[in-house]
This record gives sequence, structure tokens and C-alpha cells, in this order.
Amino acid sequence: MTNQRGILYGIVAAIALFFMSQTFYVIGQTEQALITNVGTVVRTVNVEPDDGPGLKMKIPFLETARVYPKLNLNMNIPRHEILAGNQERLMIDAFVRYRISDPVKFYTRLGEFSSSPARLGSVVNASLRQVLGTASSEEIISTKRSQLMRRMRVDLGARARASGFGVEVIDVRIRTADLPDQNQAAVFDRMRTARQQEAARIRATGLQQQREIIATATQEAETIRGQADAERAKIFASSFGKDPSFAAFYRSMQAYEASMAKGDTTLVLSPDSAFFRYFSKGGGG
Repeated sequence: MTNQRGILYGIVAAIALFFMSQTFYVIGQTEQALITNVGTVVRTVNVEPDDGPGLKMKIPFLETARVYPKLNLNMNIPRHEILAGNQERLMIDAFVRYRISDPVKFYTRLGEFSSSPARLGSVVNASLRQVLGTASSEEIISTKRSQLMRRMRVDLGARARASGFGVEVIDVRIRTADLPDQNQAAVFDRMRTARQQEAARIRATGLQQQREIIATATQEAETIRGQADAERAKIFASSFGKDPSFAAFYRSMQAYEASMAKGDTTLVLSPDSAFFRYFSKGGGG
């Protein structure tokens, strides 16, 4: 009799526990929930302006609590191929940060949380192809990646709002953007050739500018030299006209300099030659 009573108590306790598990549930601070009755949302839990997290109750067996996170979520986009704006194929690996801002819309459009990545992933892929399809492979790989990611965030946010998924896009990031293995060598060779051609063009332009600068500087120098020579001749002519004896003296000094500039110069002249008149005392009068 005692054993039967113990078994009965155990059955009652199990039924009570099962009933309580179908009645009570706990919602944490970082969670939000929908209470559905035969698939229809009847109320929300921990969604502003609800009563917040904690121990909650529902009608057992008739109502179901569907729990969704309130934290920012990360969705990885598997590595896949896209066609860039310059018709180059690229392998893109990206991820999206988002949060569920409206769990009712999220449940209505996407259903259970575990099945949502597939639907969201298709929207993300469409946005990636739309935005990256307008840029060249070089811009995607290096030069404009940050600008393109900002454009993707805006585009994906607009697509998510238009789709009514009840999510807010926080960020979109491209992890890697690489050429397919079979295309890398050919593309790198083409890029190297283009850079070499650009370097040759810049070098030729620099040489042309160098020649033009040297020619202009030479012309200006010759002009200045000619003006200086003319001015010097003018000054000499004026001086020679004022004092003929100075002119004779100056010309003799120039002749001495020209003839004796080299140390091995030999002159054979008569001692009383007029050439040496300034070497004698009182030369030239």
C-alpha cells in the first residue's frame, strides 16, 4: 500500500511539474518573446513598453512562448562569387551586424529565429551584388572598400525596411575580396603592365618638362648675358671716349693677359718694342 501511494505521489508530482513547465517561463534581460496562440501573436514580452523581463505565465498547451534575442546579432555571409563593374569575378566573404527591432514583424515575415538566416542572406547577397556591381575590382579590393561598405549598409538597411523583416542593420563588413585562383596571375600581370605604362608616361612627361625648363633657363641666361655684355661695352666706350690714354692702357693689359696667361709662353720681341712700353719707367707717357 505504501509503495502504491509513493508511486501515486510521484505521478502527481510529475504531472504538476509538467503543467508548471507549460505555464511558467523566464525571459532574461537580453531576450524578448512573442506569445502565440495557434500561430497568432497575442502579446509581446519585454518589448517596450511591456513589463520587462522576469518570470512569466502563459496558458498551458494553448499558448507558446517564442523567444528572440535583443542583443546585436552577427550573420556570416558564406564566401561566394560576384561580378564587379569591370566584369572581373571576385570571391567575397562578408558579415552583417543587425538586431531584431520588431519581433512581431520578424516572426510574421521570417518565422522562427533558426530559419531566418536563409531569408536574410538572400537580401544581403542581392545588396552586395547591387552595390559591388557598380565598382571595379581594384576599388573593391583596396581603393574604395570603406566607401562601398557604407553604401552597402545604407542599401541593405533600405531593403530590410522595405521587406518588413523587423530588423535594423547596424553594419556590413567585407572580410576578404579576392580574385579567383585561376584569374589572379592574369589580372596581376595586367595591373603590373598598366602601372609600368603609367610610370613610363609620367617619366616621359617629366623629361619633356625638364628639357623645356633647361631651354627656357638657357635662353634667359643668354639674354641676360647679352644685355650685360652690351652694358659693359657701353661703359667701356664711354670711358674710352673720356680718356684715350686709359683706353690704350686697358687694351695693353688685355693683350698682356692673353699672351702671358700660360706659363710656357715665349715672346721674342725687341726691348724697345711698343708692346712693352708700360714695363718701362713712365711707360706710355
